Amino acid sequence: MNTKINLRFSILTALILLVAFSRMIPHPTNFSPLGAIAIFGAAHFSKKWQILFIPIAATWLSDLFINNVIYANYYPTFTWFYDGFYWQYTSYLLIALTSMALLKKVSKERVFIGAFCATAIFFLISNVGCWVGNSFYPQNFKGLMSCYAAGIPFLKGTLLGDLFYSLVLFGGFAIAQYKLPVLIKVENK
Repeated sequence: MNTKINLRFSILTALILLVAFSRMIPHPTNFSPLGAIAIFGAAHFSKKWQILFIPIAATWLSDLFINNVIYANYYPTFTWFYDGFYWQYTSYLLIALTSMALLKKVSKERVFIGAFCATAIFFLISNVGCWVGNSFYPQNFKGLMSCYAAGIPFLKGTLLGDLFYSLVLFGGFAIAQYKLPVLIKVENK
């Protein structure tokens, strides 16, 4: 039983890390796996710390690589966290918490709804982060709405990324469970 749990945990963690590092592959703007990672973790990890920590850790590790290797020219020193990271990370934590409630039972419909919710949560929070303290936008309701309006063109990429990577993660893991029944979660009775 312990081997089964360790194998399942290891496979889930490896999938999340692999997909997080798919961010290095050229992709359309905002086409990202990060919302789907939070949804997937919430649906398949059994402990709350795993649900919240592992997707965030995978995001942070891929951010470290992106910021210090791919975009190293833009940072004068090693960058542990980029400016405003907490807005995006907060959105991923809220996506995971929302998904914990939504995906107590995994189904195609719930995963689809989860992807839409992930997109909405990310859009709402990341645009607040862009607006707060930004001299480009007036710091009032109208300024916030202007910031949201400016973010609309990026919404499509976020939604397509959430849908695509949800399909990859949930579909891939369902196939893996079919091929390796040891990966099927044992429900406590």
